[in-house]
Amino acid sequence: MHDSEKYIVSTRYWHKLNDGRVQCDLCPRFCKLKEGQRGLCFVRANQHNQIVLTSYGLSSGFCIDPIEKKPLNHFLPGTPVLSFGTAGCNLTCKYCQNWDMSKSREMAQLASKAGPVTIAEQAKSNNCRSVAFTYNDPVIFHEYAIDVAQACHEEGLKSVAVSAGYICEKPRIEFFDFMDAANIDLKAFTEKFYHKLTGGHLQPVLETLQYLRHETDVWFEITTLLIPGQNDSDAELHEMCEWLMENIGPDVPLHFSAFHPDWKMRDIEQTPAATLTRARNIAMKTGLRYVYTGNVHDTSGSSSYCHQCGHLLIERDWYELGRWELDANGCCESCKTPLPGVFEATAGNWGARRLPIFVSDKLA
Repeated sequence: MHDSEKYIVSTRYWHKLNDGRVQCDLCPRFCKLKEGQRGLCFVRANQHNQIVLTSYGLSSGFCIDPIEKKPLNHFLPGTPVLSFGTAGCNLTCKYCQNWDMSKSREMAQLASKAGPVTIAEQAKSNNCRSVAFTYNDPVIFHEYAIDVAQACHEEGLKSVAVSAGYICEKPRIEFFDFMDAANIDLKAFTEKFYHKLTGGHLQPVLETLQYLRHETDVWFEITTLLIPGQNDSDAELHEMCEWLMENIGPDVPLHFSAFHPDWKMRDIEQTPAATLTRARNIAMKTGLRYVYTGNVHDTSGSSSYCHQCGHLLIERDWYELGRWELDANGCCESCKTPLPGVFEATAGNWGARRLPIFVSDKLA
């Protein structure tokens, strides 16, 4: 067996076309591939008239992060999460902040080789509470992510997906059945933005958000990266927040994060902190209760408050936690109103550390 063949596995979501090509049905791109061709994501390909995943067990590297970096503010705050990704992506965001991995077409970028059991064992031995599929979208390495999530559950660990939510209905059901938490990237609220700057469409992402909210127990939060002049107008923010309020409800946290010039959009300036604050104010006036600013030092905008009495519940400065005013049941110590999320009796103390680690083995 050639070495690269060890990382190829069969997949389920595809069908043959009358013209001899095979269509991938994992995401709404519906790549139609001839024998030997790869999809836009690069890691799924037509081999022997079936769609296979070519990167099972391969990673761009592992790092222990604060869970707040995903970002997740209402899921095991202060705890460490073992994070990893692969190469490729099923969107073509011109402003990608992780372009070195998500746009990679070199398997050599995937330096670490680790099976699901080893990843779970390493996470547990490093006192992580969860494993996150991040840096690039785990939708494209669907089979690998699910197997890692199952191995994590056997070790008592949680699984976290950081995703753009660009996935079809059937694989969406299977994928999120194995996830405990997710952060979904709602990139904008116009079809024009999605088509022009991501190569995708808005509606499938909205369907993922509605599915998570109404048909699963997955704890999820939403992130919108605000890009000056592209998706940060008052009108678009009002429309987005009103849709979220009506369709998702007031309790799902929303993060507004700052853009920095990268990949193919280096001619746009970094998002001013004032823009994040303006967006947060619009969202909260709409009725959303837990709205955060990200990628900036803003203790007020990144902390959690009781929606009932206004009491400070979790103080944050970037990824560092300060005051903790939740009781052992995750309720406001002042008025006993529950804070939606997944909490333990006390906060974790991982802090803002970022710790790269080496994880590698023969595939388990």
